[in-house]
Amino acid sequence: MTTASISNLNLLKVFDESTHATYYGCNQEWYAGDRQRRAGCGPTVASTIINYLNHTRSVLGSQTSCNRREICLPFMEEIWDYVTPQKEGIPTTKMFYEDVLSYAKSKGITVEYSFLDVPQDKFLRAPLPDVLSFLETALLKDIPVAFLNLCNGDEDNLDSWHWVTIISLECDKERNSIFVNILDRGLIKKIDLALWYNTTTLGGGFVYFMV
Repeated sequence: MTTASISNLNLLKVFDESTHATYYGCNQEWYAGDRQRRAGCGPTVASTIINYLNHTRSVLGSQTSCNRREICLPFMEEIWDYVTPQKEGIPTTKMFYEDVLSYAKSKGITVEYSFLDVPQDKFLRAPLPDVLSFLETALLKDIPVAFLNLCNGDEDNLDSWHWVTIISLECDKERNSIFVNILDRGLIKKIDLALWYNTTTLGGGFVYFMV
């Protein structure tokens, strides 16, 4: 079994003083507006990833640690102004990384990115081992990965038309079985990525950022 993960998940813990609950990553349910809570998965994932890069690289956005909800929410609102869902949300990796790059530019920071789309047409998709290699490359560099799922297929632990954050993966020696741990609404969930890849009818994609 091969594994790869970000180095310190504890950096993404967020404490909610009002409920005394601890979350992993940002939670779109914290947004004040109804539309933000319904469509805010993209900016939430961007906030989670940028927050982690702030911890580990200290070059993007706020230098304040977003380890409490009361600090995290204004940061999420700031990200929303750049990573803003349109009528259909943020349904492509291109829209996502361009918005994040706009935010980085506003901070005077040059950010590189890498993406891998999973097209709707199964015959156009990169082989599953290539997906694994893409994720490994990011995680071994201690970089979380933004994951766009447009259709969850037979993987019931995913919401369709939704962004989540990949923090770790594990696979067998043959690289046919791939599981990932994701952050979604402040929780850690385990996803059978191979099952998703083989059964999704709309596809999705992956993005990570290098600073």
